[in-house]
Amino acid sequence: MILKDIMAISGHAGLFKFIAQGRNGVIVEGLIDKKRTNASASSRISALEDIAVYTEEKEVPFAEVLRIIFRKEEGKQIVLAKNSDDLVKKYFAEILPTYDRDKVYVSDMKKVIMWYNILQSQNLVDLVEEEKKEETTEETKNEEAAK
Repeated sequence: MILKDIMAISGHAGLFKFIAQGRNGVIVEGLIDKKRTNASASSRISALEDIAVYTEEKEVPFAEVLRIIFRKEEGKQIVLAKNSDDLVKKYFAEILPTYDRDKVYVSDMKKVIMWYNILQSQNLVDLVEEEKKEETTEETKNEEAAK
Protein backbone atom coordinates (compact mmCIF):
# COMPACT_ATOMS: atom_id res chain seq x y z
CA MET A 1 0.00 0.00 0.00
CA ILE A 2 1.25 3.46 -0.82
CA LEU A 3 0.40 6.83 0.70
CA LYS A 4 -1.86 7.87 -2.17
CA ASP A 5 -4.25 5.10 -1.06
CA ILE A 6 -4.35 6.27 2.57
CA MET A 7 -6.59 9.21 3.35
CA ALA A 8 -7.48 11.64 6.08
CA ILE A 9 -11.08 12.82 6.09
CA SER A 10 -12.03 16.07 7.76
CA GLY A 11 -14.41 15.47 10.64
CA HIS A 12 -13.44 11.81 11.01
CA ALA A 13 -10.82 10.55 13.42
CA GLY A 14 -8.10 8.24 12.15
CA LEU A 15 -6.94 7.25 8.70
CA PHE A 16 -8.71 5.41 5.92
CA LYS A 17 -7.74 3.16 3.03
CA PHE A 18 -9.26 3.93 -0.37
CA ILE A 19 -11.43 1.03 -1.54
CA ALA A 20 -13.41 2.27 -4.55
CA GLN A 21 -15.00 5.25 -6.21
CA GLY A 22 -18.69 5.48 -5.35
CA ARG A 23 -21.52 7.40 -7.00
CA ASN A 24 -21.54 10.17 -4.40
CA GLY A 25 -17.98 10.03 -3.12
CA VAL A 26 -15.47 7.35 -2.24
CA ILE A 27 -15.72 4.13 -0.29
CA VAL A 28 -13.06 3.92 2.39
CA GLU A 29 -12.10 1.48 5.14
CA GLY A 30 -10.81 2.55 8.54
CA LEU A 31 -7.23 1.39 9.08
CA ILE A 32 -7.91 0.50 12.71
CA ASP A 33 -11.54 -0.64 12.90
CA LYS A 34 -11.70 -2.02 9.30
CA LYS A 35 -15.24 -0.63 8.93
CA ARG A 36 -16.19 0.52 5.47
CA THR A 37 -17.99 3.78 4.93
CA ASN A 38 -18.87 6.20 2.18
CA ALA A 39 -17.10 9.56 2.32
CA SER A 40 -19.26 12.04 0.44
CA ALA A 41 -17.88 14.15 -2.36
CA SER A 42 -18.44 17.25 -0.21
CA SER A 43 -16.07 15.94 2.51
CA ARG A 44 -12.55 17.29 2.62
CA ILE A 45 -10.52 14.21 1.75
CA SER A 46 -6.73 14.36 1.59
CA ALA A 47 -4.43 11.60 0.43
CA LEU A 48 -1.39 11.44 2.71
CA GLU A 49 0.76 11.62 -0.42
CA ASP A 50 -0.51 15.19 -0.97
CA ILE A 51 0.19 16.42 2.57
CA ALA A 52 3.36 18.32 3.45
CA VAL A 53 4.76 20.15 6.47
CA TYR A 54 5.87 23.75 6.11
CA THR A 55 9.46 24.56 6.98
CA GLU A 56 11.31 27.86 6.71
CA GLU A 57 12.88 26.76 3.38
CA LYS A 58 10.31 24.53 1.68
CA GLU A 59 7.46 22.09 2.20
CA VAL A 60 8.56 18.63 3.38
CA PRO A 61 6.36 15.80 2.02
CA PHE A 62 4.58 13.73 4.65
CA ALA A 63 6.38 10.59 3.46
CA GLU A 64 9.71 12.22 4.29
CA VAL A 65 8.43 13.24 7.74
CA LEU A 66 7.38 9.62 8.30
CA ARG A 67 10.86 8.41 7.33
CA ILE A 68 12.49 10.87 9.75
CA ILE A 69 10.24 9.78 12.61
CA PHE A 70 10.67 6.09 11.75
CA ARG A 71 14.45 6.40 11.95
CA LYS A 72 14.35 8.48 15.14
CA GLU A 73 11.98 6.04 16.88
CA GLU A 74 13.76 2.99 15.42
CA GLY A 75 10.46 1.73 14.01
CA LYS A 76 8.55 2.03 17.29
CA GLN A 77 5.51 4.08 18.31
CA ILE A 78 5.84 7.66 19.52
CA VAL A 79 5.01 7.92 23.21
CA LEU A 80 4.20 11.46 24.35
CA ALA A 81 1.78 12.89 26.88
CA LYS A 82 -1.29 13.77 24.80
CA ASN A 83 -2.08 16.97 26.68
CA SER A 84 1.43 18.39 26.75
CA ASP A 85 1.71 20.94 23.97
CA ASP A 86 5.25 21.82 25.07
CA LEU A 87 6.43 18.20 24.68
CA VAL A 88 4.80 17.99 21.25
CA LYS A 89 6.52 21.20 20.12
CA LYS A 90 9.86 20.01 21.49
CA TYR A 91 9.51 16.64 19.72
CA PHE A 92 8.60 18.31 16.45
CA ALA A 93 11.61 20.64 16.74
CA GLU A 94 13.79 17.52 17.07
CA ILE A 95 12.46 15.87 13.91
CA LEU A 96 12.09 19.05 11.82
CA PRO A 97 14.20 21.80 13.40
CA THR A 98 13.23 24.33 10.72
CA TYR A 99 9.46 23.76 10.78
CA ASP A 100 7.54 27.00 10.26
CA ARG A 101 6.39 28.02 13.74
CA ASP A 102 3.78 30.40 12.29
CA LYS A 103 2.11 27.92 9.94
CA VAL A 104 2.42 24.58 11.76
CA TYR A 105 0.08 24.47 14.74
CA VAL A 106 0.22 22.11 17.71
CA SER A 107 -2.97 20.45 16.42
CA ASP A 108 -1.15 19.70 13.13
CA MET A 109 1.81 18.24 15.04
CA LYS A 110 -0.52 16.03 17.07
CA LYS A 111 -2.13 14.77 13.84
CA VAL A 112 1.27 13.90 12.39
CA ILE A 113 2.15 11.97 15.55
CA MET A 114 -1.25 10.24 15.65
CA TRP A 115 -1.06 9.34 11.96
CA TYR A 116 2.48 7.99 12.36
CA ASN A 117 1.33 5.81 15.27
CA ILE A 118 -1.64 4.50 13.26
CA LEU A 119 0.56 3.69 10.26
CA GLN A 120 3.21 2.12 12.48
CA SER A 121 0.62 -0.04 14.28
CA GLN A 122 -0.53 -1.36 10.89
CA ASN A 123 3.09 -1.93 9.73
CA LEU A 124 2.68 0.59 6.93
CA VAL A 125 5.62 2.87 7.76
CA ASP A 126 8.00 0.09 6.69
CA LEU A 127 6.39 0.25 3.27
CA VAL A 128 7.18 3.95 3.01
CA GLU A 129 10.82 3.09 3.76
CA GLU A 130 10.74 0.38 1.07
CA GLU A 131 9.19 2.80 -1.46
CA LYS A 132 12.09 5.19 -0.87
CA LYS A 133 14.60 2.36 -1.41
CA GLU A 134 12.84 1.37 -4.65
CA GLU A 135 12.87 4.99 -5.87
CA THR A 136 16.59 5.27 -5.10
CA THR A 137 17.31 1.99 -6.90
CA GLU A 138 15.36 3.11 -9.98
CA GLU A 139 17.13 6.49 -10.01
CA THR A 140 20.49 4.71 -9.88
CA LYS A 141 19.48 2.44 -12.77
CA ASN A 142 18.32 5.45 -14.83
CA GLU A 143 21.58 7.30 -14.17
CA GLU A 144 23.62 4.27 -15.21
CA ALA A 145 21.54 3.84 -18.36
CA ALA A 146 22.07 7.50 -19.24
CA LYS A 147 25.85 7.02 -19.10
